[in-house]
Amino acid sequence: MASAVIGDVNGHFPAVLQKLATLHTKQNFALVIIVGNLFASPSDSTEEDEKNVQNLINGKIEIPVQTYFALGSNAFPKAVVEKLSSSDDELCHNLHFLGKRTTMKTSEGIRIVALGGQLDPNIIAGQSQDKYPPYYSDTDAKVLRGAATADILVTGEWPEGIRSRSKVAFNVDQQPREQQCIADLDIVLKPRYHFSTSGPIYYEREPFFHLPSEETDNLTPVTRFISLARYGNPNKQKWIYAFSLDPTASHPISPPSGSTMNPLTHSDKKRSAPDHTEQALVYDDGRGGRRGNKRRKHEARGPIDASQCFFCLSNENIATHLVASIGESAYMTTARGPLSTAQTFPKLGFPCHLLVIPFSHQPTLASMEEEERRATYAEMQKYRVAMNRMVGSKGEGEYGSVTWEVSKAGLPHTHWQYMPISADLVQKGLVEAAFKALAENYHWPAFTKEDVGDGFEETSDFFRVLIWDPKKDAEKQTSLLLRFDEKIKFRLQFGREVLAKLLRLDQRVDWKNCAQMQPEEEEDVENFKNAFKEFDFSSD
Repeated sequence: MASAVIGDVNGHFPAVLQKLATLHTKQNFALVIIVGNLFASPSDSTEEDEKNVQNLINGKIEIPVQTYFALGSNAFPKAVVEKLSSSDDELCHNLHFLGKRTTMKTSEGIRIVALGGQLDPNIIAGQSQDKYPPYYSDTDAKVLRGAATADILVTGEWPEGIRSRSKVAFNVDQQPREQQCIADLDIVLKPRYHFSTSGPIYYEREPFFHLPSEETDNLTPVTRFISLARYGNPNKQKWIYAFSLDPTASHPISPPSGSTMNPLTHSDKKRSAPDHTEQALVYDDGRGGRRGNKRRKHEARGPIDASQCFFCLSNENIATHLVASIGESAYMTTARGPLSTAQTFPKLGFPCHLLVIPFSHQPTLASMEEEERRATYAEMQKYRVAMNRMVGSKGEGEYGSVTWEVSKAGLPHTHWQYMPISADLVQKGLVEAAFKALAENYHWPAFTKEDVGDGFEETSDFFRVLIWDPKKDAEKQTSLLLRFDEKIKFRLQFGREVLAKLLRLDQRVDWKNCAQMQPEEEEDVENFKNAFKEFDFSSD
C-alpha cells in the first residue's frame, strides 16, 4: 500500500498540505507520517504562524489523508498542547500526534514505533507525565525495545554508526545527532523502514540486512534508513518520500543486491567482555596493609540471553501488560501467578505481590559495572520505600512488608520480590522466625542479621530478606542474610514457601497453580497502579 513521509515542515503546513492533497489524488496514500517538526520554532514563530495553528486546530485547513506527526526538536505551541491534552492526541480531523514514545498498529496493519525529540541524559524519570516537551530519556528508548518488531521506526535523531559501511555521500555543515540507544532500537526491532530528518539534506543509505536467526524464521530482515530534508530547503533536496509497504510480506531469504551488513553495534556488545574466572582482588584492610580476596564468579552468566529472558524488555514475549512502573535503572511488575490474592490484604483489594527488576541482564547486582550497580540498587530500594509508603497509607498501618532476593551466580536475571505482610507478624518477630526455622529444617547455614548493600563485597551466593515494620520509617529495614555455596541445593522458591506458611496459603506455593487469565491480571495491575500513582516517583 502506498504511503508517504515528510521531513521538517517548520510551520509551512498550509503549503505542504496543499501539495500533499495534489499527490494524494494521484497516489491514494494509505497514511502519511510527518517525521520532523510540524510547527515553527517558538523563537521564529510569527503572527501568521499562530493564525495558521488556530486554523488547523479549528479544522479550517483540510487534511486529505490520515496523517501522523512526530515530536521533533521544536516545542509545540501552547494551543497545540492544550488541544492534544483534551482530545486524546487528535489535533483535528485526520491529524494525530504520534507521541514521544509510541508503539501502534494502523488499521492497515502497519506497526509503527516512534521515539520523538532529542536525548536529554539529565531527565530522571523514565515515564514523564508530560509527553509534549521535545526531549526523551535513554530509558524511553530502552522501553521501546519491548515492542520486539516494527514495520516503521520514526526517530528525530540518527542511530550511532549508521553511515559505517556506506558509500553514500553525505556532506553537510552540521551533522545530525547520533545516539547509541537508537542503534539498539534498530538492532532489536529490525524495522523495514527507519525514517528521520537531516536539516537541508536528504540522505538514503543503502539497505542493510540483519543476520537470519530462529527469531526471524531463518529469513533475512532488511532495514532501509531514510532521512528527509526540510520543506523549502535551498538545494531542493527531497522533503517528501513515497513508498509502498505490505506488512504481511515475509522477509527475503537472502540479502537484496546493493545492501550491506548491519553497520550498527548493540550497546551490550560494546562493553568489554567480563572476566569469567575467579579473580584475586586487592583491597584496603583498614590497617594500612593489603591482602587478596578470592571472589565468587560474579560475572558468570546463565544460559539465557536477553532476547529469551522473561525479565528483559527486549524479549518479544515479555508480558508487557504486567508492567506497573518504569524507572531509570529498574522497573516493577505485578507477579504472574501471585502468592497473595485480592482478598489476602482486604484494605488494599489487590494481590500486591510485586517484582522489582533491573534493566541490566545480569545474574546478580554484584555482576554489574560499578556505576550501573549503584544506580540500580539505589532505585530498587527507592521502589521498596515507595511501596512501603503506599502499603502504610492504604493499609492504615495494618501491613508491613517483606522483600526477598536470591543472589546466585548462574541465574539469568536478578530481581527482588515484594509483598505486604501483617504488621502483627512483623512486630511479634514471627516473620524473622519463620525464615530461620525453614532454613534450619533444610539444614542450611544460619541467617545472620546484617546489611550487605548491593552485595559487591560478598564472596558467595546468598538469600536476602528485607523486613519492614510499619511503626518505623518507610526507609527502615531489618536485613537477614543466608549465605550458601554449591554444596547447598538452594530452593529458588524459598521466600515464597515461607510466606505461604505465614499467610496460610500453602496451596499457592507453586505459582503455576495460581495462574490467572489476562483480563484478571490486567485488572490487578490497574488497581495497583491507581493505588501506587501518588507514590510512584517514576511519573514525577
